[in-house]
Amino acid sequence: MATSLQNLVPPFSCRRTTYTSPCTPIAIFRGGRRRNARKMLRVCGAMVEKTVQGASSTFAKEMERLSAKESLLLAFKDAGGFEALVTGKTTDVQCIDVNERIISLEKLNPTPRPSTSPNLEGRWNFEWFGAGSPVLLLAKIFFGRIPPTLANLSKMDVLIKDGCGTATAQVKILNSIENKFIISTKYSVEGPLRMKEEYVEGEFESPKVDEEAVPEQLRGAFGQAFNTLQQLPVPIRDAVSSGMKVPLSGTFQRLILISYLDDEILIIRNTAGEPEVLTRLEAGPDPQNITEYES
Repeated sequence: MATSLQNLVPPFSCRRTTYTSPCTPIAIFRGGRRRNARKMLRVCGAMVEKTVQGASSTFAKEMERLSAKESLLLAFKDAGGFEALVTGKTTDVQCIDVNERIISLEKLNPTPRPSTSPNLEGRWNFEWFGAGSPVLLLAKIFFGRIPPTLANLSKMDVLIKDGCGTATAQVKILNSIENKFIISTKYSVEGPLRMKEEYVEGEFESPKVDEEAVPEQLRGAFGQAFNTLQQLPVPIRDAVSSGMKVPLSGTFQRLILISYLDDEILIIRNTAGEPEVLTRLEAGPDPQNITEYES
């Protein structure tokens, strides 16, 4: 009987084995780690690819912006520049070409809040302005009816600093007498893009004469005018020599939008949507941020 019972015992060994079933918790844990590692590798690869693509996209956009700037400056030159614009010699084709390039550059504006950007401060030269711009209206009022051979508006620029502007129009009469008309303005920030410009004062500076450049036939008349000026009473003579100031407070103001700003070009638009394009002449001394606007 004992022998028959022993023969029924299965021939198994009771030693512990190191084999692990795929369904055991340890195997599941190890498999999960492998899956997590593969997932992390995929995520890292995607992040690297996204970073490379982002850098490439940023570089391409910057090259597009620089190309648009160069294209706009060339369009100004082809249109005849500042002198042709002031004297009305630009053609319709030239005007539409310049405006098309302005729009292309505005789409690439790198400054999200230009009204409070320190890049806004500095001295800017007027390159282009619309028919309704006060700059052009002023030029036509004072110099539009004077033949270019007698007087011409050679340059206009504006210095922006600490929320104030000083616009200067430089005029040359008979190619020998230099005169300046200066307008002082005040800017107030009304939004990330919007500002209000108020005219404060206008000033005619006393003309400066280059005697060597005065035509020979006019030198006698010039000498007589100079002697007459010297014989005037001192108060009047001082007033003439120091220029004439005209108060403008409360007479004119306008709203403007800054549609593009970088360290070289400034584009603003008036309420009629007409663009004014300025290029930087010099940076403002120690530019600081303008106080943030209050909504």
